[in-house]
Parts: sequence; C-alpha cells; structure tokens
Amino acid sequence: MSQRFTSKVVAITGATSGIGLEAVEAFVREGARVLAIDRDADAGRELQNRFQGEVHFVACDVTHSEQLKAAIDTAESHFGGLDVLFNNAGSAGTRQTVHDFDAQAWDDTHALLVRAVAAGTAYALPHLKKRGGGAIVNTASIAGLMAGYGPLSYSVAKAAVIQFTKVAASQLSAHGVRINCVSPGFVATRIFGTSLGLDREQAQHIANQAASNPAVPNPLHIAGQPSDITQAVLFLASQEARYITGSNLTIDGGATIGPRHSWDAGVPSPIEEILGLNPTLANQLNKALRPS
Repeated sequence: MSQRFTSKVVAITGATSGIGLEAVEAFVREGARVLAIDRDADAGRELQNRFQGEVHFVACDVTHSEQLKAAIDTAESHFGGLDVLFNNAGSAGTRQTVHDFDAQAWDDTHALLVRAVAAGTAYALPHLKKRGGGAIVNTASIAGLMAGYGPLSYSVAKAAVIQFTKVAASQLSAHGVRINCVSPGFVATRIFGTSLGLDREQAQHIANQAASNPAVPNPLHIAGQPSDITQAVLFLASQEARYITGSNLTIDGGATIGPRHSWDAGVPSPIEEILGLNPTLANQLNKALRPS
C-alpha cells in the first residue's frame, strides 16, 4: 500500500457509513490523519476507537452551518491543519415530485446536498490556504447528469454540486486549491433502503443482495462498491491528480454511456419499436438485407 497521504490531514463528512466510512479507512491506510464528521455519535465514537490517534470524530449535522464550521476548524486545533476535504454527507432526500412539491422538504434536501458542500468548501478554504493549497472532492451522482436515476430534488441538487465544483474551481485555483467531484452510479450502500424508510439492518440487507445481483442495469452488470468510489476520491485528492480541477469523474459501470439499447442486445432501439421489430426480428432483417 502506498503512503500518498503521510503527514496529511483529511476531513470527511458523512464518515460513519457507506462511501464515507470506506474513505476513512482508505485514507488511514495511506498514512493520513482523518477528521471524521458525522451526526451518528455512536458510530463516530466507535470509529475513533478503532483508529486511535489516526481518526478524530466530531459529531455534526452539516445542515447547521455553525456546527459544520466548528467541525472543520477542529482539523487545525486537533491535527494542526487541513490538506484535503471530502464533502460526502448525503441522503436520498425527499421523494416528492413536481406534482406533490413541498417547499420545506425541498429546502431540507438542498441544505444537506448543496449548501453543506458550498459551506464546507468555504470553511475549509482558510485552512487549505495556510498549507499553501490542497484538494477538495465532492460527492455528486449520475442523477445530476440525466433524468431517471434519482428523485427530483436529489437529482437537481447533484446537478448543482457538479456546477458548483466547476465554478468553485475557477475561483480557488489562484490559491493552489483543486476541487473536483465524483458521480457514482448504483453503489451497494444503505442509502437506497433508508430512503424507502427501512431501518439500517433492512437497508444493509438490500444493499448486500444488490451487490450480488447479476442483473444490475449497466454494461458491466455489476453493482458498484464503496471502494470503487473511494479509490477515485483518493486519486483526485492526491498529487497524482495535480493537473485536474473542476472535473466530474463518472463511476457508474457504463450506465450513462448511452440508452440501454446501445449496450443491451435484448432491448430494442426506438426505431425498432416504431417498426414493431423485436431484436430477433431486427437481426433477421439485417441478415436478409446484407449483401451476399
């Protein structure tokens, strides 16, 4: 294992489960000291006990800006500074549509998924500047790239994260701070089950089932694992990515490379549907029309 982050301090929000937890473990393996920020105090204390001296936990609801600022400032008071911020905290948010829109539910979702990313970036900036620069990585989603991959409010929020990353990159580059984001596809974590109202154990059971399901709708037919995302996060946070800023790295098993018929031979194209041809008939027609 390389030690790309030896002597570096990394702050991670949403640090006690899923991608955030995997990121804590991965950064520690690579030599970092980690400030783990999450509202789950029990899981946070357990994480701190697992990595004594390497992980410091701060209980924080990132939708409360004063709590988030105080948490990020702890990086300097506890570890002496900050080199990397991973804005990862999130949930699926409200599942309401345009038809049953609720302003408060919308605002709550965006406070978590957008405002906390912007605020975390702003609060980390003074600490990163003291170090002469640093890196920020934000968790976006393929739901922010096109319709059909998440609820309305979540999808719009993730699109905002992608655009925020680009605009912030233009403003932070003068200070030696790079900022990028990752857009996961389906990753087998509890977020999907909990968004449906399931408890943690039930949500984890569904995630485990999904991880072994060979019918995942992407060209690779595999579900993503948290490690698939965190390896990209580590790369973007490291000096290996020193020439990359304002970018969005899509990590989705190819789900967004095109409509399903472009990679699934069992699904007819729109033209085949209009002509009433299923894939078998279309192949027969193609063979019949092919010059001998």
